[in-house]
Amino acid sequence: MRPIFDAHLDLAWNALQWNRDLTQSLDDMRRHEAHMTDHPARGRGTVTLPEMKKAGIHTCLATVLTRSKPEVCPEKGFSRTDLDFRNQTIAHATGMGQVAYYQLLDKLGEIKLISTAEQLKRHLAAVSENPSEPLGVILAMEGADPIHTPQQAEMWWNLGLRCVSLSHYAQGPYAPGTGIQGPLTPGGREMLKEFARLGMVVDLTHCAEPAFFEVLELFPGAVLASHNMCRELVPGDRQFSDDQIRALVARDAVIGMAFDAWMLKPGWVRGETSPASVSLAAAADHVDHICQIAGNTRNVGIGSDLDGGFGTEQTPHDLNSIADLQQLADTLSERGSSDADITGIFDGNYLRLFLENLP
Repeated sequence: MRPIFDAHLDLAWNALQWNRDLTQSLDDMRRHEAHMTDHPARGRGTVTLPEMKKAGIHTCLATVLTRSKPEVCPEKGFSRTDLDFRNQTIAHATGMGQVAYYQLLDKLGEIKLISTAEQLKRHLAAVSENPSEPLGVILAMEGADPIHTPQQAEMWWNLGLRCVSLSHYAQGPYAPGTGIQGPLTPGGREMLKEFARLGMVVDLTHCAEPAFFEVLELFPGAVLASHNMCRELVPGDRQFSDDQIRALVARDAVIGMAFDAWMLKPGWVRGETSPASVSLAAAADHVDHICQIAGNTRNVGIGSDLDGGFGTEQTPHDLNSIADLQQLADTLSERGSSDADITGIFDGNYLRLFLENLP
C-alpha cells in the first residue's frame, strides 16, 4: 500500500452539517444513513477516518468550508447540508465551529493537527514507525468567506490555518469563483498582501480565470491547486486551461487530482449519467496531460474531494471507497510511470511543497 497525502477533504462540513460521525467505520456510517432521502449521497459516502487509514492516507488538507451569499434563497428554505449563509458574520461563526471540531478531534487523539514543518517531519517519522498513528491534518479553507476582513487573516493563521482559496462558486467577497468571470475584489487584493506577510499558501482551485492570473501576478508566495482537472479533457471553467497549468508549473505548484465523476467525464449530468461510464483510469488521463505539459511528474498529486457533497452515485464505477485510490498506482504503472514517479504523485510532491513552505 502506497502512502497518500490527500490535498482536499471537507471533513468538518461532513461532520457538522451532514451529521456524520467520521470516527465510525464506513459500513456503519452508510447503515446509519440508509433510510435518509434528503440527498442522493446519503448511504453512499466514501470517507471516514478509519477508511482513510485503509486508504494509506497519512496526511490531508482538511477544510473549513462555508460561504457568504446573501442572494441565495432556496425555494424550500435552508437545508442543513447547505453552504450558503446570509452574511460573512454567520459564515465566520460557522467556520469557527468547524475549526473547533478539528481541535477536539486532535485532543481526543483522532487526528494530529499540523501547522509547522517540524510538526510535519515528526508526524511522518511517527507514521513510518507506526502506520496506525492518527491522521495528520493541515487546516485549509475552501473559499475565504469565513475570514471576515483581510486584517482577520492573522487570527486564522494563529488558529493553525495554512492554506486558503479565495473563492468557491460564483462571486465571493474576495474573488469570483467557478461559474463566473472577473477580477479580484479590492478586498481580495488586500487579502493577498496579508497572506504574503503571514506565509499562507494560496489554493487556486475554483478561482475564475482572470482572478487566477491576477493572483499569480500579485502574490509572491507558494501556490497550489488542491483539486482540479484539465479543461482540454473535460471542458468547462471548473477545469484548468493549458495556459493555467503552464503558469502553475512555472510556480512549482502541485495540482491535485479529484475523483468527482463530473470532473472526469465530459458531458456528465448529475443525477442522470451512470457511474458505469467512467473509471479511475480517467484520472490517469489528467495526470498524463499535466505531466506532458510539465515535462515531468513533479506537479501532480491527489486531492480527492471524495467527501465533497457526493457519494458513489457520482464516483467512478471502480471507486466504492476512498481506499480504492490505491488502484490508481496500478494504472499509472501500466502506463509507464516509474515507482519514484508514483510515489511523488501519491504523497511526495505535496510533502515537498509543505515541508518547504510551512513555518
